[in-house]
Amino acid sequence: MKQLKWKNIKPWIKFALAICAVVVFFICFVFNLWSPLRKSVTVVVPKGASVTGMTNYLVQNRIVYSGKLFDFSVRLNGGKILAGEYDIPRGAGVWTIADMLANGKVATTTVTIPEGYTLKQTKKMLMNIPYLSGDVNCNSSAPVCHLEEGEIFPDTYRIARGTPRLAVLDLARKKMLSIKDSLVGHSRPEQLKNWNDVLILASIVQKETSKIKEMPIVASVYLNRLKKNMRLQADPTVVYALTNGFGDMRGAPLLRGHLKIDSPYNTYVHGGLPPKPIANVGRDAIRSVLKPANTKYLFFVADGRGGHKFSTEYSEHQKNHTVWRGIKKEINGAVDYDK
Repeated sequence: MKQLKWKNIKPWIKFALAICAVVVFFICFVFNLWSPLRKSVTVVVPKGASVTGMTNYLVQNRIVYSGKLFDFSVRLNGGKILAGEYDIPRGAGVWTIADMLANGKVATTTVTIPEGYTLKQTKKMLMNIPYLSGDVNCNSSAPVCHLEEGEIFPDTYRIARGTPRLAVLDLARKKMLSIKDSLVGHSRPEQLKNWNDVLILASIVQKETSKIKEMPIVASVYLNRLKKNMRLQADPTVVYALTNGFGDMRGAPLLRGHLKIDSPYNTYVHGGLPPKPIANVGRDAIRSVLKPANTKYLFFVADGRGGHKFSTEYSEHQKNHTVWRGIKKEINGAVDYDK
């Protein structure tokens, strides 16, 4: 087959191709290359906004140069625009902007709920994030309006900027339900009666150590104490009671007198598990409780390096505790208590 050469093409065909090329370039230029934007801008489309209203806004603010072309571009994209916050890049043309607004290509961001945060800490954090909207509390019958400790899953969530804070909480609530569905059928230690018990112990483990490798060992200590009907004596449960569920002493030391606080969460006073979780827990803490280390440890104390020293005998624990007390005194003069 002979290769078609440009010089062999008839003049009228060459002319038609040239015209087509010019038309294509013109269309591309008009719709997507010609832009008045010299810097990126943020455009907020309110709920219920009309195409006409947004067209006028975009023209008046010199975001698009032609309202008619924008309106036509929106019609080619379905004829509607979606509410949200949009980051329009520098040099964006009419077609790009219409495509973004018509297809809901909103500006996104991430929200991270840290592991070990209580519900109150999480809500306070969300209220301090300026790119979210609305309140963290509500009065309807929706499940998100009646959250309890341990019912949201700490994770990083990608969301649209301007998302309601309640929607973020509900997203975390649904994620925890999916985690529960995936793990609730697993075998659990005999000391734990149900999923709530798993979450309660996992929340204590979560607050005691941030080291993933230590979590199964810490879980084993508390399970061993439960088996022997020993009080858990977990400091985080006292902190939860002292702070009325906030879960953070905000720099104040835990004193000996605090250990006598009259609260069902005080595991120095009451035997067994507290009535509910004391924080929201991550997957590693839950797994550490479902699959604890096989140990005989009954005690542990901080080692001054971010970890803990574990022991089976109280005499050994006392020695470890004496070392830790010296380290603690050098740090801030506060006192730590036996587990």
